Amino acid sequence: MPRTDARPTFGKLRIIGGSLRGSKLAVPDAPGLRPTSDRVRETLFNWLMPVIDGARCLDLFAGTGALGIEALSRGAAWTDFVETDPRLTKVLRENLQRLKQVQAAVFGGDALTLLGSAPKAPYDIVFLDPPFSAGRWDEAATLLDANAWLRPGALIYLEMPVSTQSVVPSSWSLHRESTAGAVRYALYRHQNASAKL
Repeated sequence: MPRTDARPTFGKLRIIGGSLRGSKLAVPDAPGLRPTSDRVRETLFNWLMPVIDGARCLDLFAGTGALGIEALSRGAAWTDFVETDPRLTKVLRENLQRLKQVQAAVFGGDALTLLGSAPKAPYDIVFLDPPFSAGRWDEAATLLDANAWLRPGALIYLEMPVSTQSVVPSSWSLHRESTAGAVRYALYRHQNASAKL
């Protein structure tokens, strides 16, 4: 699927690994929605393989929820999804229900507003992939770090245009990165990262 800000044709997206492998997600046609491609998701979850089992995950700007659902499929203990578009939120809840994924919650609202307060508990893995036109990477990263959303050693995934120069907190170190066409995707580690990585 093309990874640009243009709106491609939507319909179905498949889960590519784990217990839900081959399951299809309904994907509505919504402005700014760019489901992460199969190729990128496969690479990302290869990176996450040592730590995904039992992880507590946060899928910000969730859209289809493909990243968070892929995490559940591969053994994550829990995923919270945050999405501001009511139609996408509705479809995401329906997809989770149909796939019998009960270790999850969907929050309808603005991700940055949510990040402005402290979480009930910090996260092991955070997926940060806002609409490219919104340019919200830096502010979200700052709030994640400042308001204790990350466990020591947490992993944070960022996806952005290759032309974007995002500034992450000083407590984050780059673990892995790659590109796919016009998209850069990277995995950062919070301080005191796991020795497994």
